[in-house]
Amino acid sequence: MARNDTKVLLVDDNPIILDLMRQGVEELAHVSTNTNSSEAFQHCLEEPPDLLICDYRMPGMDGGRLVQQLKQRPETQNVRVILVATKADIDEKLQPMTDMVEDFFIKPFFVKDLTAKAKRVIDKIYLEKMQQHAPAEGTIRGRLSEMNLIDLLQSLELGQKTCLLTLTQEGQSCQMFFADGQIHHAELGSVIGDEAVYGVAGWSDGSFEINFNSKSDKKTTTRSTQGLLMEALRLHDESTRDS
Repeated sequence: MARNDTKVLLVDDNPIILDLMRQGVEELAHVSTNTNSSEAFQHCLEEPPDLLICDYRMPGMDGGRLVQQLKQRPETQNVRVILVATKADIDEKLQPMTDMVEDFFIKPFFVKDLTAKAKRVIDKIYLEKMQQHAPAEGTIRGRLSEMNLIDLLQSLELGQKTCLLTLTQEGQSCQMFFADGQIHHAELGSVIGDEAVYGVAGWSDGSFEINFNSKSDKKTTTRSTQGLLMEALRLHDESTRDS
Protein backbone atom coordinates (compact mmCIF):
# COMPACT_ATOMS: atom_id res chain seq x y z
CA MET A 1 0.00 0.00 0.00
CA ALA A 2 1.53 3.28 -1.11
CA ARG A 3 1.37 6.30 1.08
CA ASN A 4 -0.45 8.35 -1.56
CA ASP A 5 -3.37 5.91 -1.50
CA THR A 6 -4.72 8.31 1.12
CA LYS A 7 -7.60 10.35 -0.35
CA VAL A 8 -7.91 14.02 0.55
CA LEU A 9 -10.79 16.32 -0.37
CA LEU A 10 -10.11 20.08 -0.32
CA VAL A 11 -13.09 22.44 -0.08
CA ASP A 12 -13.00 26.24 -0.38
CA ASP A 13 -15.26 28.61 -2.31
CA ASN A 14 -12.24 30.75 -3.30
CA PRO A 15 -10.52 29.09 -6.30
CA ILE A 16 -7.22 30.86 -5.59
CA ILE A 17 -7.09 29.57 -2.01
CA LEU A 18 -8.19 26.15 -3.20
CA ASP A 19 -5.31 26.02 -5.68
CA LEU A 20 -2.83 26.98 -2.94
CA MET A 21 -4.19 24.20 -0.75
CA ARG A 22 -3.91 21.75 -3.62
CA GLN A 23 -0.27 22.70 -4.25
CA GLY A 24 0.52 22.01 -0.62
CA VAL A 25 -1.10 18.58 -0.40
CA GLU A 26 -1.02 16.97 -3.85
CA GLU A 27 2.41 15.37 -3.37
CA LEU A 28 1.24 13.67 -0.17
CA ALA A 29 -1.99 12.01 -1.30
CA HIS A 30 -4.67 11.63 -3.98
CA VAL A 31 -6.36 15.05 -4.00
CA SER A 32 -9.86 16.10 -5.09
CA THR A 33 -11.16 19.66 -4.88
CA ASN A 34 -14.53 21.37 -4.66
CA THR A 35 -15.67 25.00 -4.40
CA ASN A 36 -19.22 24.13 -3.33
CA SER A 37 -19.90 22.64 0.11
CA SER A 38 -23.17 20.95 -0.94
CA GLU A 39 -21.43 19.26 -3.85
CA ALA A 40 -18.56 18.35 -1.53
CA PHE A 41 -21.06 16.67 0.81
CA GLN A 42 -22.39 14.60 -2.08
CA HIS A 43 -18.83 13.71 -3.09
CA CYS A 44 -18.17 12.43 0.44
CA LEU A 45 -21.28 10.27 0.38
CA GLU A 46 -20.34 8.72 -2.96
CA GLU A 47 -16.61 8.35 -2.30
CA PRO A 48 -15.65 9.11 1.33
CA PRO A 49 -12.19 10.68 1.58
CA ASP A 50 -9.74 9.76 4.30
CA LEU A 51 -9.21 13.44 5.09
CA LEU A 52 -11.32 16.55 4.48
CA ILE A 53 -9.60 19.95 4.59
CA CYS A 54 -12.38 22.50 4.52
CA ASP A 55 -12.83 26.25 4.89
CA TYR A 56 -15.28 27.32 7.58
CA ARG A 57 -16.83 30.44 6.04
CA MET A 58 -18.54 29.50 2.77
CA PRO A 59 -21.86 30.55 1.21
CA GLY A 60 -24.82 28.25 1.74
CA MET A 61 -23.75 25.36 3.95
CA ASP A 62 -20.64 26.51 5.82
CA GLY A 63 -17.75 24.22 6.72
CA GLY A 64 -19.01 23.64 10.24
CA ARG A 65 -22.37 22.43 9.02
CA LEU A 66 -20.70 20.23 6.40
CA VAL A 67 -18.65 18.53 9.11
CA GLN A 68 -21.72 18.03 11.31
CA GLN A 69 -23.61 16.43 8.42
CA LEU A 70 -20.73 14.05 7.72
CA LYS A 71 -20.38 13.02 11.37
CA GLN A 72 -24.10 12.15 11.54
CA ARG A 73 -23.83 9.52 8.80
CA PRO A 74 -22.30 6.06 9.41
CA GLU A 75 -20.58 5.98 6.03
CA THR A 76 -18.75 9.29 6.60
CA GLN A 77 -18.46 9.62 10.37
CA ASN A 78 -14.85 8.41 10.35
CA VAL A 79 -13.61 10.97 7.83
CA ARG A 80 -10.79 12.99 9.41
CA VAL A 81 -11.25 16.76 9.22
CA ILE A 82 -8.97 19.80 9.29
CA LEU A 83 -11.16 22.91 9.48
CA VAL A 84 -9.62 26.14 8.19
CA ALA A 85 -10.84 29.32 9.91
CA THR A 86 -9.76 32.62 11.39
CA LYS A 87 -8.48 32.62 14.96
CA ALA A 88 -11.55 34.63 16.01
CA ASP A 89 -13.93 32.05 14.55
CA ILE A 90 -12.01 29.20 16.17
CA ASP A 91 -12.01 30.89 19.57
CA GLU A 92 -15.57 32.23 19.48
CA LYS A 93 -17.59 29.74 17.41
CA LEU A 94 -15.83 26.47 16.75
CA GLN A 95 -14.71 25.21 20.17
CA PRO A 96 -17.83 22.99 20.48
CA MET A 97 -16.60 21.17 17.36
CA THR A 98 -13.23 20.23 18.81
CA ASP A 99 -14.21 16.55 19.17
CA MET A 100 -15.40 16.42 15.56
CA VAL A 101 -12.20 17.58 13.89
CA GLU A 102 -8.63 16.34 13.82
CA ASP A 103 -7.37 19.89 14.05
CA PHE A 104 -8.07 23.53 13.23
CA PHE A 105 -5.87 25.53 10.90
CA ILE A 106 -5.70 29.30 11.24
CA LYS A 107 -5.93 31.53 8.17
CA PRO A 108 -4.38 33.45 6.59
CA PHE A 109 -1.72 30.79 6.25
CA PHE A 110 1.53 29.84 4.55
CA VAL A 111 1.26 26.82 2.24
CA LYS A 112 4.25 25.14 3.90
CA ASP A 113 2.48 25.28 7.28
CA LEU A 114 -0.68 23.72 5.84
CA THR A 115 1.45 21.03 4.20
CA ALA A 116 3.14 20.21 7.50
CA LYS A 117 -0.15 19.94 9.39
CA ALA A 118 -1.79 17.86 6.64
CA LYS A 119 1.25 15.59 6.47
CA ARG A 120 1.01 14.73 10.17
CA VAL A 121 -2.61 13.64 9.74
CA ILE A 122 -1.92 11.79 6.47
CA ASP A 123 0.96 9.89 8.09
CA LYS A 124 -1.32 8.95 10.98
CA ILE A 125 -3.96 7.69 8.53
CA TYR A 126 -1.32 5.76 6.59
CA LEU A 127 -0.07 4.04 9.74
CA GLU A 128 -3.61 3.12 10.80
CA LYS A 129 -4.31 1.64 7.36
CA MET A 130 -1.14 -0.41 7.61
CA GLN A 131 -2.23 -1.67 11.03
CA GLN A 132 -5.67 -2.63 9.67
CA HIS A 133 -4.01 -4.65 6.91
CA ALA A 134 -1.44 -6.23 9.20
CA PRO A 135 -1.36 -10.04 9.35
CA ALA A 136 -2.81 -11.88 12.32
CA GLU A 137 0.39 -11.57 14.37
CA GLY A 138 -0.08 -7.80 14.40
CA THR A 139 3.21 -6.88 12.70
CA ILE A 140 3.68 -4.38 9.89
CA ARG A 141 6.85 -3.65 7.94
CA GLY A 142 8.09 -0.86 5.75
CA ARG A 143 11.04 1.16 4.48
CA LEU A 144 12.34 4.40 5.95
CA SER A 145 12.58 5.67 2.39
CA GLU A 146 8.78 5.44 2.24
CA MET A 147 8.11 7.05 5.63
CA ASN A 148 10.96 8.83 7.34
CA LEU A 149 11.77 8.13 10.96
CA ILE A 150 10.66 11.46 12.42
CA ASP A 151 7.26 11.16 10.74
CA LEU A 152 6.98 7.55 11.88
CA LEU A 153 7.69 8.40 15.53
CA GLN A 154 5.27 11.34 15.45
CA SER A 155 2.56 9.13 13.94
CA LEU A 156 2.97 6.53 16.68
CA GLU A 157 2.77 9.32 19.24
CA LEU A 158 -0.31 10.93 17.69
CA GLY A 159 -1.98 7.54 17.38
CA GLN A 160 -1.14 6.79 21.05
CA LYS A 161 0.19 3.38 20.01
CA THR A 162 1.54 0.71 22.34
CA CYS A 163 4.03 -1.36 20.38
CA LEU A 164 7.62 -2.33 19.64
CA LEU A 165 9.31 -0.43 16.80
CA THR A 166 12.41 -2.15 15.43
CA LEU A 167 14.68 -0.19 13.08
CA THR A 168 17.38 -1.86 10.99
CA GLN A 169 20.10 -0.19 8.92
CA GLU A 170 23.38 -1.62 7.62
CA GLY A 171 23.55 -4.39 10.21
CA GLN A 172 22.57 -2.15 13.12
CA SER A 173 19.29 -2.64 14.95
CA CYS A 174 17.40 -0.42 17.39
CA GLN A 175 14.35 -1.34 19.43
CA MET A 176 11.95 1.26 20.80
CA PHE A 177 9.06 0.31 23.07
CA PHE A 178 6.04 2.63 23.08
CA ALA A 179 3.23 2.89 25.62
CA ASP A 180 0.29 5.08 24.55
CA GLY A 181 2.50 6.88 22.05
CA GLN A 182 5.41 7.55 24.40
CA ILE A 183 8.84 5.94 23.98
CA HIS A 184 9.67 4.51 27.40
CA HIS A 185 12.53 2.17 26.52
CA ALA A 186 15.05 2.13 23.66
CA GLU A 187 18.09 -0.02 22.87
CA LEU A 188 20.76 0.51 20.21
CA GLY A 189 23.40 -2.14 20.81
CA SER A 190 24.80 -1.38 24.26
CA VAL A 191 23.30 2.13 24.25
CA ILE A 192 19.93 2.55 25.97
CA GLY A 193 17.38 5.25 26.69
CA ASP A 194 17.51 8.77 25.27
CA GLU A 195 20.93 8.26 23.66
CA ALA A 196 19.65 5.27 21.71
CA VAL A 197 16.88 7.41 20.19
CA TYR A 198 19.35 10.17 19.34
CA GLY A 199 21.61 7.57 17.73
CA VAL A 200 19.08 6.61 15.09
CA ALA A 201 17.34 9.96 14.56
CA GLY A 202 19.42 10.62 11.46
CA TRP A 203 18.70 7.28 9.78
CA SER A 204 17.22 7.93 6.34
CA ASP A 205 17.45 4.43 4.92
CA GLY A 206 16.80 0.94 6.19
CA SER A 207 13.65 -0.80 7.32
CA PHE A 208 11.16 -0.67 10.17
CA GLU A 209 8.94 -3.26 11.80
CA ILE A 210 6.10 -2.47 14.21
CA ASN A 211 4.78 -5.21 16.48
CA PHE A 212 1.55 -4.14 18.18
CA ASN A 213 1.55 -7.20 20.43
CA SER A 214 4.93 -6.56 22.05
CA LYS A 215 5.61 -4.41 25.11
CA SER A 216 8.24 -3.88 27.80
CA ASP A 217 8.07 -2.79 31.44
CA LYS A 218 11.51 -1.18 31.28
CA LYS A 219 11.75 2.60 31.63
CA THR A 220 15.01 4.07 30.34
CA THR A 221 13.99 7.31 28.60
CA THR A 222 13.66 10.63 30.42
CA ARG A 223 11.68 12.69 27.91
CA SER A 224 8.38 12.49 26.05
CA THR A 225 8.43 11.32 22.43
CA GLN A 226 8.11 14.94 21.30
CA GLY A 227 10.87 15.98 23.69
CA LEU A 228 13.17 13.27 22.35
CA LEU A 229 12.50 14.35 18.78
CA MET A 230 13.16 18.01 19.52
CA GLU A 231 16.43 17.22 21.29
CA ALA A 232 17.48 14.85 18.49
CA LEU A 233 16.88 17.58 15.90
CA ARG A 234 18.80 20.09 18.03
CA LEU A 235 21.77 17.74 18.31
CA HIS A 236 21.64 17.08 14.56
CA ASP A 237 21.65 20.82 13.78
CA GLU A 238 24.51 21.34 16.23
CA SER A 239 26.51 18.55 14.61
CA THR A 240 25.85 19.96 11.13
CA ARG A 241 27.06 23.42 12.18
CA ASP A 242 30.22 21.94 13.69
CA SER A 243 30.89 20.02 10.48
